[in-house]
Amino acid sequence: MKNCPTEAIRIVFGTAQVNPEICIDCGQCLDACPYRAITVEQDDFRQIFNYSHRVAIIPSVFIGQFPEDIPESFIFQSLYDIGFTHLYEAEFGVDILSAMSQRFSTYASHKPIISSFCPAVVRLIQIRYPSLIDHINLLRPPMEITALYIREKLQEEGIPLDTLGLFYVTPCAAKIADIKTPETEFEPLIDGVINLDYLYNLVYTNISKHRKHLEKAKPAMQHISSRACLWSLTGGEQQTVSGNAIAVDEIHNVIEFLEKLENDEVQELDFLELLSCDEGCAGGVLNPSNRFLTVERMKKRAKSATGPDTTALQEIRRLSRNFLRSIKVDSIEAHAADALDEDISAALEKMEKVRRISAKLPGIDCGVCGAPNCEALAKDIVLGRASIASCGILQLNKNRPALRKIWGDTLSEDPLDRE
Repeated sequence: MKNCPTEAIRIVFGTAQVNPEICIDCGQCLDACPYRAITVEQDDFRQIFNYSHRVAIIPSVFIGQFPEDIPESFIFQSLYDIGFTHLYEAEFGVDILSAMSQRFSTYASHKPIISSFCPAVVRLIQIRYPSLIDHINLLRPPMEITALYIREKLQEEGIPLDTLGLFYVTPCAAKIADIKTPETEFEPLIDGVINLDYLYNLVYTNISKHRKHLEKAKPAMQHISSRACLWSLTGGEQQTVSGNAIAVDEIHNVIEFLEKLENDEVQELDFLELLSCDEGCAGGVLNPSNRFLTVERMKKRAKSATGPDTTALQEIRRLSRNFLRSIKVDSIEAHAADALDEDISAALEKMEKVRRISAKLPGIDCGVCGAPNCEALAKDIVLGRASIASCGILQLNKNRPALRKIWGDTLSEDPLDRE
């Protein structure tokens, strides 16, 4: 509850309740829970067999999960063995964009332009920082660019769309929410989502059982560039843009920086890369491996990355003409979530109530009431979700003089009694 950056969690009768209006699917609660009681649902893996042509779009961090003594060829061949017919890395979209324009494009009306790569950050801005909406880059993330390319390429090869299934392997919950509830009116590009840790276990098991077979296999796989390999790590996108750019990772750091940006404390900045996870996607909550080891493996992999060959680049340029119009979204809308009131005058009155109730509460943010802090409890009281009797400290102070010596006489007057 206390780790939730948007205060979306309350404890009611001993159970965590999540307010979906302000949850940004960042996964902080998964990391914080010592009992691993929170899980991320995924589509049934067997649904891939509903399609005769099954494409796995895997992020580069998936390769970084495996020990260095497991060659990439083993990983790719195992993905074929368990049922996929085509494989692409999500960051191949970076090389597609590069081949199309020779530079990283941005589409936003205000600077600094904020990357749209991390869906948790985009949703955070929609909910808490609507004044910054016009700063968000409208360019689709590389995974979606890759999906656009795959559809064009396989259709050209004569594969009907109704037999083609694209499945994204996700390292985080935010990307699942982004795919399942897209902001745009475009036709969905992804047919299903597979949790990275689940697929990792399938692949690792296959490698353990069939290592001799895998040593002989030479699976086909589209090569990506060094820049694409590192794109999803902290600073990966920052390196591709011109001008003054900064990369910030981990959601609480992101919030602190957005506060500064909203208050006009950030000057002369052209581009802002914001990632909700520590070390970028290497820190995704669905990654089974240590994020620092993952980063190190990915950096080593990037050193030997060759990128698409000349033939592949020519094919990208030719096919990209068909989906060039779809590489950006038209707009990103703010989400008015958990407001005190739609009417401004009523909201101001309620805000004053929140202030007066907050002043009467102990201010120690103990969480016993089921809210993450006293201010959140005050807001819940005003919105009718809780009562001032929820505060355990105030209730104890009523009856225990010893506690009054420590915390003071905090219940001399109940602010709600005056209403």
